[in-house]
Amino acid sequence: MTPWLYGVILAMCGVAAVLLVVDLVRDRAAQDSHFLTLAVLEVLLLVQLVWGCVALAGTERDVSAATFVSYLVTAALAPVAGALFSLAERSRVGTTIMLLAVGTVAGMELRLGDIWSAGA
Repeated sequence: MTPWLYGVILAMCGVAAVLLVVDLVRDRAAQDSHFLTLAVLEVLLLVQLVWGCVALAGTERDVSAATFVSYLVTAALAPVAGALFSLAERSRVGTTIMLLAVGTVAGMELRLGDIWSAGA
């Protein structure tokens, strides 16, 4: 797994979380900027999914492949699910759902780092 991509994804999660919390405090529904932020995060996660699978195939580490790949796939699906549920609920609750999706991605990223480094 690439450390710089890992850091960029965590930083993007932080930026998205701040943007969403600010709009939650302002009592605003999901905005186009939120969906754009989730789209950028999704692109990064798809790059990580492909890169992680390639790295897993070429490594000699003792990494649990099924667990690692399932975390990669689930992390890539979380922003999509958050955006879809937010579109269904166009209120402040939709913004909260997006925040939960971003938090889920950040938590799964931290766990992915643990899984990868445990095999070292």
